[in-house]
Amino acid sequence: MLYLCENQCNKNKRMTYLKMIQSQSQRLNSSSKCNQQTRWNRIMPHLIFLLTPLFVLVLNFSIYLGLEYRVCCRYIYMLHVILTFFDGQGFLGLSGAILVEVYDVVCEGQPSAFLLVLALLPTIVSLAIMGLVRIYETNSMGDDKKHLNAVSAIALIIVGYQMVIIILNNIFTFPSWASISTFIPLLLLLASPLGIAIKAEIEESKRVPETMAAESNSLLEDTSDKISAAEYPSEYEELASGDHEIQVKVSSDDEMLAKEEDLTVLQAMSTLNFWLLFIAMVCGMGSGLATINNMSQLGQSLGYKTVEISSFVSLWSIWNFLGRFGAGYLSDVLLHSRGWPRPLLMAITLATMSAGHIIIGSGFSGNLYIGSFLVGICYGSQWSLMPTITSEIFGLGDMATIFNTIAIASPVGSYIFSVRVIGYIYDKEAAKEGGNSCSGTHCFMLSFMIMAFVAFFGFLVAMTLLFRTRRFYQLVVIRRL
Repeated sequence: MLYLCENQCNKNKRMTYLKMIQSQSQRLNSSSKCNQQTRWNRIMPHLIFLLTPLFVLVLNFSIYLGLEYRVCCRYIYMLHVILTFFDGQGFLGLSGAILVEVYDVVCEGQPSAFLLVLALLPTIVSLAIMGLVRIYETNSMGDDKKHLNAVSAIALIIVGYQMVIIILNNIFTFPSWASISTFIPLLLLLASPLGIAIKAEIEESKRVPETMAAESNSLLEDTSDKISAAEYPSEYEELASGDHEIQVKVSSDDEMLAKEEDLTVLQAMSTLNFWLLFIAMVCGMGSGLATINNMSQLGQSLGYKTVEISSFVSLWSIWNFLGRFGAGYLSDVLLHSRGWPRPLLMAITLATMSAGHIIIGSGFSGNLYIGSFLVGICYGSQWSLMPTITSEIFGLGDMATIFNTIAIASPVGSYIFSVRVIGYIYDKEAAKEGGNSCSGTHCFMLSFMIMAFVAFFGFLVAMTLLFRTRRFYQLVVIRRL
């Protein structure tokens, strides 16, 4: 009995001892976890401090690569359009409204997924089609013009369809099934130019035998002409001498204007025409880009709803496209039919942009609808006219460098007007109200009146460029057509 009692006591002691060890180990584990958490809390601020500059550097470098990709694609697209179609119009600017539609349907409420789509889709598309991008020999006066007009018609249909959808989104709240139903016709419209290209390729393959027959006939005619020239040399010598006189007369005009053609970037920068075009673009592109940069804040200060403000951004993409497309088409028509130089249309767009800035600054009800329409159309027009004018005045030799040098006018003007004019005056007006935000027409009125004056000054500069290049267009550009 005594033995059993002793065993029970020893067992109880062992159990008590084990519980003490377990409790101590638990305290040690909890204290170690607390110590690890404390160490992490001490290390994390220093780690974040050290990694933040690296993260900012990587982010800025990624943005830089994206902007370089955009500039490169824009130039490649523009150069191939000029060399292949001669008078083709661009479709840049429409993609913004389409991407908003993609976000509403595919990535609604998932901004990170939308950013992933924006990161991967352009890269995949570029890698897939880059082998097809080259300069093709085309007949701009034949069936190719008909097919280009068909593609342009489809683009205008897409614009009209997008405008209807945006307006309906402002009036009604679309459920998910309605958004998908409106998105499917948009995809079909975007794919329809592929059918036009296939049709054009089939017609081209049928035209090849006819072209070969025509070339063989021309060779036979050339052979007969040579035989006639050998039989009757005196008549051909008279014609040759007459052609020589005409050629000498034409060559004298070419020599007078040779310094204006195929210039290098340094030669172009040493001319007054370059700086006139650059200053006009600072006044036009700079003030237009400053307008879209401050569209959200502008709408809030004037009391517009959030849905209306987002609609302004989508509609701006449409106005931008219509300006690019319309200015390219209209300038071609005026140049071909009436011989009017393109700087004339640029001057008109700058004068119209000045009126748009005045309308936005006035602050009356619905002013942003009218003002953003005028400024967006004119902003897109200048992006369509500037590269074409650059290629016509300075030639195609160093066009990439000259074009991108003049394009610096857009960010330079945007910085001046967004930061030094709009931002400064807005902060000053907000300080008067005792806060960081400003409400009312006075917040932006002075800023847009200043930009209206600047746009009108750009109109005067563009008119100066027009008078300086009018003779050049008559002697060189129109003769190339």
